[in-house]
Amino acid sequence: MKKELTVREAGKLGGKANLEKNGKAFYQEIGRKGGAAVKAARGTEFYRQIGRKGGDAAKANHGPDYYKEIGKLGGAALKATHGPGHFEAIGRKGGQKVAELIAAGRKATAKAAELVLDREEFLKP
Repeated sequence: MKKELTVREAGKLGGKANLEKNGKAFYQEIGRKGGAAVKAARGTEFYRQIGRKGGDAAKANHGPDYYKEIGKLGGAALKATHGPGHFEAIGRKGGQKVAELIAAGRKATAKAAELVLDREEFLKP
């Protein structure tokens, strides 16, 4: 006598069959489409809200040091995978980007000041 499948078991079997038939890219694409549809319907604030709810739930379930612990684990995994020089390299890239942004901001401020001065000169009687 065959055992009847639960809805969960049937869904899992169907998902495996679909994965074999259509591949991983299929799931990635429908995930992208679904995310875009939700974003269009609910806006980006929706994602902030659900992210905050999830973070609060994790903090309540695991305690306030949870993120500190998983951050250390993630850092150790990155160090094991990419080596200790990885952090130096990404730190340099970040520092360079900050320097570029500061320079661009200063340039924009100088340009704006120049335009204001030109406008004041233009408006003189």
